[in-house]
Amino acid sequence: MMKIILSRKGFDSKNGKVASPILPSGVLCSLPIPDVENPKGRNSKRYEEIMVGNESMGKIVSDLTKGKIKPTDYPHFDPDLNANSIPRKPQWKGVFGQASAAQTHLRNQGVKQGNVFLFFGWFKEVECVNGFYRHISGAPDRHVMFGWLQVERRIPETQLSQIPDWASDHPHCRNVKREVDSVYIASDKFTIRQNDIGLPGFGVFPRFTSLLCLTASRHSRKWWSLPRWFYPATRKSSLSYHSDLTRWQLEDDAVLLKSADIGQEFVLDCDDFPEAIDWLGEIMKVASG
Repeated sequence: MMKIILSRKGFDSKNGKVASPILPSGVLCSLPIPDVENPKGRNSKRYEEIMVGNESMGKIVSDLTKGKIKPTDYPHFDPDLNANSIPRKPQWKGVFGQASAAQTHLRNQGVKQGNVFLFFGWFKEVECVNGFYRHISGAPDRHVMFGWLQVERRIPETQLSQIPDWASDHPHCRNVKREVDSVYIASDKFTIRQNDIGLPGFGVFPRFTSLLCLTASRHSRKWWSLPRWFYPATRKSSLSYHSDLTRWQLEDDAVLLKSADIGQEFVLDCDDFPEAIDWLGEIMKVASG
């Protein structure tokens, strides 16, 4: 049973308070929120130690927040999807952690091995002027998918001893005391209908394309334009957190959705929405370049 999870991550209006950048090259740079649980950075990397291509994330985050978040501050670096962003231990692969109510929701939705997280966040185009990054005035605020992780296994908070050594510095692997917590380890290869499609089970999309954009044209970022089959009226389930039909507006070739302000993990059951598997395949073609 395939499930696709649209997972909200990165800076938002409360944490970070600015949009993550779509760089002039088209690269999507999801800015991880500051790590308030680990302000002294035990077993952590600073923003300035994380690379976005040849650029330090520290400079990007400092420029865009006008110094409110410093290059030397520590991020909650999760999900961790890009092999080239920091030095890696042998056998490293993508990892993602979730806790509290959001993890309870994933558990109740039956998220397990083989399911796919598509991570999205708040993005806006930036420019570099006189050596400083700034958001382009008038550029649209968008919800954009920036990465993926297909689940190989989940390690709950009761089994921390099973966490691989290469994941020991991940923020959800540092024995932080949470009543509900889980770590999702990526699969080695991405499969659709049990077929290897030639991609790793985790990664970041190389650059922005319209296919990765959830937000409808000329709308605020919470209004999404989705394939028409997402409309849940005749289905057994809906995209979780979105069962209220008043959130949905059918159009000729799409459906508009007023996405929920609250909630991080929106789960779609492909048994009820079989069209979603081909949709996922089209999205993953972006990862192939």
